[in-house]
Amino acid sequence: MKSATRSAGSPFGNLDQAMTLPIGGLAKRSFDITAAVCALILFSPIFLMIMALVKYSDNGPAFYGHTRIGHNGRTFKCLKFRTMAVDGDMLLRNYLRDNPEAAEEWRLTRKLKSDPRVTAIGTVLRKLSLDELPQLINILRGEMSVVGPRPVVDDELKVYDSFAVYYLRTRPGLTGLWQISGRNDVSYETRIAFDTQYVQNWSLVQDIAIILKTIPAVCLARGSY
Repeated sequence: MKSATRSAGSPFGNLDQAMTLPIGGLAKRSFDITAAVCALILFSPIFLMIMALVKYSDNGPAFYGHTRIGHNGRTFKCLKFRTMAVDGDMLLRNYLRDNPEAAEEWRLTRKLKSDPRVTAIGTVLRKLSLDELPQLINILRGEMSVVGPRPVVDDELKVYDSFAVYYLRTRPGLTGLWQISGRNDVSYETRIAFDTQYVQNWSLVQDIAIILKTIPAVCLARGSY
């Protein structure tokens, strides 16, 4: 899958003239490939079971790919198991029209604690973060890393303002400081601070520590919705 690089019109400058290698270099990339391959083998029965459940629950696709911003501003399709109804866009429009408080929540965070689009299976997958397993494929493609900032859309990156340069220096991660520190329960400003701190202080030891702390965070479904 080809990725597009952000143009000179980007609010973050001309990245074509300032391309950088992702933090961690060969050591981080080698770790990513090894971890992703092992995880895909280990979780392959669960992976296939979820594919079947999602696909045949409402005759929709098993996977969903949303355009996100990656290293050096390249866009890519971030893969997830589909957790929303096929007609989710229409459901969301109607819900926001009829619920002003939800409309304001959506405007501020682009998320809803009670999202009408999420299916019954999707709710379980989100609680356990199993919907993100397909991102192991993104890691093998070199679009993501095991640990890093969570991938964002273009509008979200604008909120990073001058701190966007730190986000763009690394591949987005399957997990990171945000996931082990409360996820949706922390403010977006705190999330940006976590991402900046991670890039400024990167080490392989820190990556391993974050992965180990992710396990209890996922099991307790901390801040997930």
